[in-house]
Formats: sequence, structure tokens, C-alpha cells
Amino acid sequence: QVQLVESGGGLVQAGGSLRLSCAASGRIFSINNMGWHRQAPGKQRELVATISRGGSTSYADSVKGRFTISRDNAKNTVYLQMNNLKPEDTAVYYCNANLVAGIIPIEYNHWGQGTQVTVSS
Repeated sequence: QVQLVESGGGLVQAGGSLRLSCAASGRIFSINNMGWHRQAPGKQRELVATISRGGSTSYADSVKGRFTISRDNAKNTVYLQMNNLKPEDTAVYYCNANLVAGIIPIEYNHWGQGTQVTVSS
């Protein structure tokens, strides 16, 4: 089965930085778009950033200029560099990938388990 494993979350002071990683493993034939979503307690899950296989990126207005998404296709890994963190960035961050996988290849969206990011003021 396919797995997306996030790492790099933790506790940081406002103004600090964190770098999240998400590594995909399993019987994967190809990975199309990859992205990060986040969900704070009592709030809806929201899109943070996406990146295509070719490197085209998109960001939520709230993180534009502070966060940078990147990927290493050879390692099936996507990253999220988060700078100048704010308390409102506190949330569980989830990795997502649109991929082709399986004994008989099927295209679908797969999600990671999430990693907690907490920003103190």
C-alpha cells in the first residue's frame, strides 16, 4: 500500500521557522500534484500550498511570501519551508498527493497522517 509520512512539525516561537517533509512510498508509478493542507481546532481544513510535477506552485494568501513548497521527484518527497511563523499558523498539517499506484495502476488522491505545528507568541 501507499504511504505518505510527514515529519518536521513541532513547537516554535513566533518569527521562527520549520521545515516539513513528506515522503511517499509503496508501489507508485508516478506522482502528479503534491500539496499541504492544514486544520486548526474548530476550523475547516484549508489548502496551504500545491506544487505540480513540473514545479508550478500555488499558495494560500495567508502564507504567501512566508512559505515555500518544493519537491524532489527522485525521492518522491515534498517539502514545506515555513518562515516568519505566526500563532495563527498553528494547526495539524497534512500532506496530499495525486498519484498513480497499485498492482493495476489507479490514479487517486492519498493523504498523510498529519504533523502538529504549534507557534507560540
